[in-house]
Amino acid sequence: MLINSTWTLSVSEPTILPRSYNLELVKLLHHKIGLELGSEVIPSISFSGICGLHTTSYDFLTFQPQEFYQLSLCGLKEDSSKALSLLHLNESLEFLGAKFNIINRDDKVTSYEKLYTNLVANEPEPIRQFKFKFITPTAFAQGGVTLPIPIPTLMFRSWLERWNNFAPVYLGGDELITYLTNAIFLKHHNIKTRSWQLQRGYVNGFVGDVTLQIFSRADPLLANVANLLVQYALFAGTGIKTRLGMGQTQSI
Repeated sequence: MLINSTWTLSVSEPTILPRSYNLELVKLLHHKIGLELGSEVIPSISFSGICGLHTTSYDFLTFQPQEFYQLSLCGLKEDSSKALSLLHLNESLEFLGAKFNIINRDDKVTSYEKLYTNLVANEPEPIRQFKFKFITPTAFAQGGVTLPIPIPTLMFRSWLERWNNFAPVYLGGDELITYLTNAIFLKHHNIKTRSWQLQRGYVNGFVGDVTLQIFSRADPLLANVANLLVQYALFAGTGIKTRLGMGQTQSI
């Protein structure tokens, strides 16, 4: 089972939170779900933080009553997805002295088997261009440094690592990444660098729109596997620290 749950939130008055609020909020949500934060090498929950229009002043964020905000949690394996599906936030979400009203909840539910059957096993007509919107700062760890840029190889590697760890269908390892690297290129981007505040320090990442293109000569099966991983990104997020709000990804 895979689930992407998104809550629409509002505030009744201007509401100020520290930029490092994410850790406190994700701890609260994990407690409500009944899961321990940080116990997994590869997290089975991804988290968006509170997304929407807010103002930033020094180390604080201000959320406004005329705006709507979105908060997403995704479950990547059976037990965490089931626990997330049962999460009930009542009429409001309160933490660090702030109160967010719950407007509604939208769930997108599927399974690894359904994604694989529909997107690969049934051999659909290949899609050769993928467009993404990276909503929260996205970055990759490589060679001891953090890369805040959309490198296709690193994007697919992050999705493949999570897929192989949680899915019943193994897709492949380094050889698949090599095939994808030789078949896919970055066609367009409109990105900006943004910092994501953690409890101690911050991490730079990119936000914005990215388009990937598959060469026409690429094998249709390879294109379908690439599309499978692209669709999986809605649940898994992309890159590092997806359990703390980074790497929220939409296919557009």
